[in-house]
Amino acid sequence: MTGDREEPLHAAATGPLIEVACDESGSDGENLLGGNTDVFAHASVWLDVALAADSIQEIRNRIRSPAQEYKANHLLREKHRPVLTWLLGPLGPIHGHAQVHLTDKAFFVVGRAVDLLVGDATHAASAGLSRDEEAHALAVALYREGPRSFGPELWQEFLESANNLMRTKNLWGERTPVESFFRSIDKLRRAGAGSPLDGIMEQLAAARSPADSFRARLLDDPTLIPALDPLIPSIVRTVAHWSEGTRPVAIVHDRNNTLTEERIAQLKEIFSAAYPADPGYGPRGRLTSVTLVSSRSDARIQLADFLAGVARKIASDELNGRGDAELTGLLRPYVDETSFWGDGRSWSLLGPVPSARL
Repeated sequence: MTGDREEPLHAAATGPLIEVACDESGSDGENLLGGNTDVFAHASVWLDVALAADSIQEIRNRIRSPAQEYKANHLLREKHRPVLTWLLGPLGPIHGHAQVHLTDKAFFVVGRAVDLLVGDATHAASAGLSRDEEAHALAVALYREGPRSFGPELWQEFLESANNLMRTKNLWGERTPVESFFRSIDKLRRAGAGSPLDGIMEQLAAARSPADSFRARLLDDPTLIPALDPLIPSIVRTVAHWSEGTRPVAIVHDRNNTLTEERIAQLKEIFSAAYPADPGYGPRGRLTSVTLVSSRSDARIQLADFLAGVARKIASDELNGRGDAELTGLLRPYVDETSFWGDGRSWSLLGPVPSARL
């Protein structure tokens, strides 16, 4: 922890260890399609503790709400827009010292399904911890063309069946979600015959064996990293961002049910010598520790909470065609280029480099 350090702002930039504070917004566990949000955002902040506390106090002074704990929805109110634009803007305290990893949940489902069935069959790939470039390209094509080729109702049925196929906890046993998924594939093939997606659908239809094997692994080993929880891969990408491949990174994270002692141990294993790099992403970096604390006890996590919450809302609005050009532009410098995002139009506005991930 850095709470007792008497260091000037960002002095750790020249030191051996970077400690970043993290929080998320939009978590629905593995239920990616039936929750309240269509975007998951994971934010990290690298600031001196004292400056973070001063920043929180400045936000309170500007908003002047009697609430004991401020959340992102305070900043998202129209009357507090000047506070939000200050926080995200070049004169704000987190500019250049924060990062957001975004996940479009529907695209995450499509990507994980394609990785599992026609891409690299390792669990690292199916959990979003590495990327098969060919499978990624297929997932992007399917995500973008699917609703148009198959119609919104069949497309939604496919997404839900893919979500159920990969869920760790379910009531269906081994076979039923597999059979449901492939019934959905058959419907799509009939409805979209002659579409540009015929080749992809043929590959998915022929992938019954990988699907059965995946379900069997879930039943045999419930400790596997969930294929559909975006939190763990988001943390992996966060460490890679701040580490730049070499610098050790310590994570201070708001308490989260996903981050059990077992999951934290798995995170450390991910950064061990057994996993030297992510295909499609590059070096993973170095993780030294993960410490869980209450957001109320660490102002840096409160700032990460603000950033994650406003980023999720801004990105969701942009994804759904109702974006705010000013806010999207202010968010863009924070967005990690390895975000799980498949929509070309919105990513051209959100992504740090146009088409960097498409």
